[in-house]
Amino acid sequence: MKYIFETKEETVKQFAENLILLIKKSAVENRKFNIALSGGNTPKILFKFLKQNYLQNVDWKNVHFYWGDERCVPAESDESNYGHAFNLFLNSEKIPKENIHRIMGEANAKEEAERYSKLIQNNLKSENNFPQFDFIMLGLGEDGHTASIFPNQMELLTSAKICDVAEHPISGQKRITLTGPLINNAKNISFLVTGKSKAKVIENIFEKKNNYNDYPASHIKAINGNLTWFLDKEVSNKL
Repeated sequence: MKYIFETKEETVKQFAENLILLIKKSAVENRKFNIALSGGNTPKILFKFLKQNYLQNVDWKNVHFYWGDERCVPAESDESNYGHAFNLFLNSEKIPKENIHRIMGEANAKEEAERYSKLIQNNLKSENNFPQFDFIMLGLGEDGHTASIFPNQMELLTSAKICDVAEHPISGQKRITLTGPLINNAKNISFLVTGKSKAKVIENIFEKKNNYNDYPASHIKAINGNLTWFLDKEVSNKL
């Protein structure tokens, strides 16, 4: 399912409202809501929007925050996905600190991938013998990558692991990422994609054109839930 909106701001607003509806539903059912966040410029707008509009009137005590991927940098680094989310949104007293489960980018990558895998396995309920998130937020790179699954590391889409170590194909920077099977096992998977620089990738994925199968994002399929794409007019102008 894809939704297209006029502006980046409207796209973020609709994404946020969809997320808040799911969180409120889980609150009514008195159950935990486990979400994996993504990094990037558009999520920064989302975090600001959530803080301004929903921080005070949503009960966050049962919402637990994880990350879909993280660069192997300290939390204080400007490249830290956790750092941006915390500074823009999660640093409120309304959100219990024990509900924030960051990937420790400053740790040894292999050891941290294993630790984070165990944390997820212990904290989340299983479906099909794999942990299941309530909501996984994803972005899209200009090379078709999502989370930190890059086109030259397609094996991460079928890895038996929960988390694994990835490497940026140009910089060589190590990252820790959720794997394809874990992502595809989520109840709700939502892409938030804006900007004309990714329009060609979006066209190829949705029209199944050219080398779309080489894009990791084209292999994200919700096997046990819902897959939605929130797009602005710029990124969808070729559809």
